[in-house]
Amino acid sequence: MALNAANFLRDIVDPAIFNHSMRSYLYARFIGEQQGLRPDLEYDDELLFLGCVLHDAGLSDEGNGDQLFDLDGADLAARFLTEQGMSSERAEIVWDAIALHLCHEIALRKRPEIALVTAGAGFDLSPGEPYTLPAGYADRIHAVLPRLHATAVLYDTIVGQALDKPQKAPPFSMAGELVRQKTQVPWPTWQQLVGQDPSWNDYDGYQART
Repeated sequence: MALNAANFLRDIVDPAIFNHSMRSYLYARFIGEQQGLRPDLEYDDELLFLGCVLHDAGLSDEGNGDQLFDLDGADLAARFLTEQGMSSERAEIVWDAIALHLCHEIALRKRPEIALVTAGAGFDLSPGEPYTLPAGYADRIHAVLPRLHATAVLYDTIVGQALDKPQKAPPFSMAGELVRQKTQVPWPTWQQLVGQDPSWNDYDGYQART
């Protein structure tokens, strides 16, 4: 299952995204060890690997649907895993890990397989406290899985998808913020977003409290 998932991802994403996904698993394992979590005792190592490896599957042509890329990727991963014979219960854990990997505050409070996907993916893009890698650890990983300008490739891929399909980057989402930075188009205000519908007239005659 793990090998099939890795080969599947390798065939559909940019090499920089593939390497980022594989490194995310290695960093997730490291962070788990730092937290005293032992693979296949405190968490399911196969599910952690699958969540890490497939967490950016939505940034492929095959995964490029009409939702946020993390949700598109979660749907693609769950579909792939169930077709491979995984139970729906286990596939749902991977779905949750992928769908929540940009919602750090939520994911980090979920079961270890979900929390560690978010932690590992985030560490590969922005390493730092409270975890410090042993000397030479990152060098050994990068020798096998070079970075290939990972953060730049991720940015360009997310923005490229969203510019082509604006529904993939709603206001205040991460993809939406990256598009805003790229285009310099200002966000709508709260009142513009929700206060113009005449059905309720919530702002009609309202006196601001602050």
